[in-house]
Amino acid sequence: MNTLNKETDKKSNDSIDRLIFEQKLRIKTLHIDKDLDLLLLIFNNGNVLKVKLSDYPRLKEADNSQLLDWQLINGGVGIHWGSLDEDLSLKGFIKTSALNKMMRNLMGQDNDESFVV
Repeated sequence: MNTLNKETDKKSNDSIDRLIFEQKLRIKTLHIDKDLDLLLLIFNNGNVLKVKLSDYPRLKEADNSQLLDWQLINGGVGIHWGSLDEDLSLKGFIKTSALNKMMRNLMGQDNDESFVV
């Protein structure tokens, strides 16, 4: 996907699109721990995004074998769970993580960091 607007030849104003499509941010691998309610997305730049499994209803209800049945799609721009018929995008992970972290913070429930360096 090109982040240039074809009508105006301007770059995207969406900072997440710029990260993914101009700076080539990609998911390199994924680690899942259902007991800890944890998904760790490891990026190709060495950063890690920590998200709650429970933020994704289909993943939350899945058993361990279904959770482990994943593959990267589009070169790391998304993840597909075959047995769950679930596709989640890198952009969606970033947006959902940011929104949920802010909501937990506003409600006084957030005491951990989403990004681990």
